[in-house]
Amino acid sequence: MHDSEPLRYSASRRIYRTLSFLAEPSASGCVCVSPFLERRKRNPGLFVLRGWCSLAIPVSPARERGERKREGGFSAGVLPAIMALADGDASSSSCDGDDEYQKFIQKMNPPRITIDNTSCANVTVVHVDSANKYGILLEVVQVLTDLNLMVKKAYISSDGGWFMDVFNVTNRNGQKILDKSLLDEIVDYIHKCLEADPFFSPSKTRYVGVEPSSDYTLIELTGTDRPGLISEVSAVLTNLECNVVNAEVWTHNKRAAAVMQVTDTKTGLAILDTERLCRIKERLRNVFKGSNRSQDAKTTVAMGITNTERRLHQIMLEDRDYERYDTDRENVSPRPMVSVVNWLEKGYSVVTVRCKDRPKLLFDTVCTLTDMQYVVFHGSVDTEGPEAYQEYYIRHIDGSPVNSEAERQRVIQCVEAAIERRLSEGLQLELSTGDRVGLLSDVTRIFRENGLTVTRAEVSTRDDKAVNTFNVRDVAGRSDVDLKTLEAIREEIGHTVLQVKGHPDHLKPPPQESPTRFLFNSLFRPRSLYSLGAIRS
Repeated sequence: MHDSEPLRYSASRRIYRTLSFLAEPSASGCVCVSPFLERRKRNPGLFVLRGWCSLAIPVSPARERGERKREGGFSAGVLPAIMALADGDASSSSCDGDDEYQKFIQKMNPPRITIDNTSCANVTVVHVDSANKYGILLEVVQVLTDLNLMVKKAYISSDGGWFMDVFNVTNRNGQKILDKSLLDEIVDYIHKCLEADPFFSPSKTRYVGVEPSSDYTLIELTGTDRPGLISEVSAVLTNLECNVVNAEVWTHNKRAAAVMQVTDTKTGLAILDTERLCRIKERLRNVFKGSNRSQDAKTTVAMGITNTERRLHQIMLEDRDYERYDTDRENVSPRPMVSVVNWLEKGYSVVTVRCKDRPKLLFDTVCTLTDMQYVVFHGSVDTEGPEAYQEYYIRHIDGSPVNSEAERQRVIQCVEAAIERRLSEGLQLELSTGDRVGLLSDVTRIFRENGLTVTRAEVSTRDDKAVNTFNVRDVAGRSDVDLKTLEAIREEIGHTVLQVKGHPDHLKPPPQESPTRFLFNSLFRPRSLYSLGAIRS
């Protein structure tokens, strides 16, 4: 680098500090280069890179062993990163500058994930060290959640430019993870997640994780909840020759949200016809109409892949399902305890959560705080006591703590709603059978005709087999469904196909069925009963 070709770029003080300590080990084990930057007097935020000077700083043994590749005195990728930062146009946007800074820091500080199975007798300890970026905590927690791991304890620290977190995890059975392949997956997936381009820019949160796909069409629905809603939606989709291959439905505070993956019944692929997609949107919007709170039904059709659970949190947050009325509060018991207080001396707001522990609780709270554009700088999680305890030290992305009573109440309500959305209210029914077109419509119709309403649903298709889970209640909102009603439903669907969970009677062996009376055999043949006029939509 020569003085005749100075590199000008718009930079913050953190970039100045980072470049000032750029280093590479020489053969003698000393740092041999460092940038020499000059601050412009008229513009304190503008620096000129004039050249490089020598420093003599001890090198750690890891770096002395040549942990990083060398290329002409620089780390591989360092000079391109500097060139990317060195934007000749001083008026470049701050957003682009932040993106380049994040890429630069990631190249200089690749993430390090270590697994410790010796320190604790009952849990596996996962250490994650990485350069910090917006949303990184949610990325890591989402990986652990997707791998069906239970976080027993967690210690979070991401103040400054570095992210250092520790997670004590077990499998779903509460056992230490000893499977080497699963341990390798944990390390590999977290690495891939952290090394990818940052998805969690505040301006991109609505589109996080969306990737194009030609395998299916993604449908998002929001509206007022009511008995039989899921049955009506699935019947409409079947009538429009759409097959639901995967879906998740949440209801909370009299609102309903769904994310569905559908295919064309003839081709088995995504629906591409624009006019047909418009008809689907219009029909589904009509089903969701009738809001008693002046909230319009919303329907979105897209071609893409998204994290379904995170998207459902975003949809319901945008739909303001956290706004409660006095009658709504009476139906939630026990309610989670959430408090928000300001630590003025350090400039943090401290969010404390106490509630009954359950799977994916950490993901739900961190997801909501991130979508509300708060950054968790420090935190701790403990689920080994009689209840789950979470404590987060947060600031808004603009660096400020919670500034008003209205904002404090909103944070409390949103975190409470995030915890309650996934609560398994109602009796749980599990369906496992061969997949076919119209399956979801037929099953939910049977629930509706027997006076049951679906409060949550998870629909999945694996190797031409449908594995569906429904949480249901009766029309009065009670989860203790009458045994005669359950028996009638299982008689019509089939005792071996529909299992009842969380009910005293589900442990009893099913009665012997006569082959000539297996009604479910005919109900779930590949041929649709719509063609016979036997299904009422």
